[in-house]
Amino acid sequence: MASKKDIKARSNTKGLIFNIQKFSFHDGPGIRTTVFMKGCPLQCKWCSNPESQEILPEIMITEKACIKCGTCLELCKRGAIKQNKSGRHIDRALCDLCMKCALACPAQSLEIMGKYMDVSEVIEEIKQDEIFYHHSEGGVTISGGEPMLQWEFVCDLLKECKKNNFHTALDTCGYTSWAILEKVLKYVDLVLYDIKLMDSRKHKEATGVTNEIILKNAVKVTNTKRTWLRYGVIPNFNDSESCAEQIAIFSSKLPFEKVSLLPYHAFGIKKYERLGRPYLMEEIFSPSEETMEHVAAIFKSFGMEVTIGY
Repeated sequence: MASKKDIKARSNTKGLIFNIQKFSFHDGPGIRTTVFMKGCPLQCKWCSNPESQEILPEIMITEKACIKCGTCLELCKRGAIKQNKSGRHIDRALCDLCMKCALACPAQSLEIMGKYMDVSEVIEEIKQDEIFYHHSEGGVTISGGEPMLQWEFVCDLLKECKKNNFHTALDTCGYTSWAILEKVLKYVDLVLYDIKLMDSRKHKEATGVTNEIILKNAVKVTNTKRTWLRYGVIPNFNDSESCAEQIAIFSSKLPFEKVSLLPYHAFGIKKYERLGRPYLMEEIFSPSEETMEHVAAIFKSFGMEVTIGY
């Protein structure tokens, strides 16, 4: 039976992917195919894709689909699946990720998040959308999670995309070494670069890491590749006038193309429940249209091109 260490080692030859989204308009120009890599060094409290954070496959429960057949309970020899009046729960510490329960579930109420794929398998899926790229000036975007946690696979995948003359984009938080990022950027046409906050202490409180590496890489990336900056506007974190102005001042010194302001939303809240995790932003609501326009005005005052949303 494979251990979690064995499973993690597979990423040396294959990429762990949790979604390949076809016909995307949100991750770069034109119609795109977005490949979502699993695993992220940040643990942002507002993350709308919690299934992207761990660099291991996970099981998500859809309790309303359960037909109460008991198959999963019988198959789990480690007793990791518990059932009570509120439904089934997985003890993640006991689970060895054998996935027998999910594979055997007749109602598909247990879903495996994360699939190991080699480059040729991903390219085969990407090619199904090739005609849309040519007509819309679109292409392929590698997102996450954070793609740089699997940079060797991502580099190989991007190389293959360029061999097929696909436009390539990289969506990154920038939390990686420049030596790694520089290798990957050789095969990237456009970078979507996230900047969340200038205050390093507050950045660590909300994401688990400081931002020094992110900001240093932002300077290097924008001076190397065509870049769109992304600024997620999060209430009670970075939606204040002072926070926006600090980021605008920093950004104004960089040679990027535009900044996209992305309003916080709670669309991923059900995913936390399905993964057995608490959602830490339940009392937070999406920023108002007035707030978004005010933040946009701050960036525009520095002469930047700004879009609200993607």
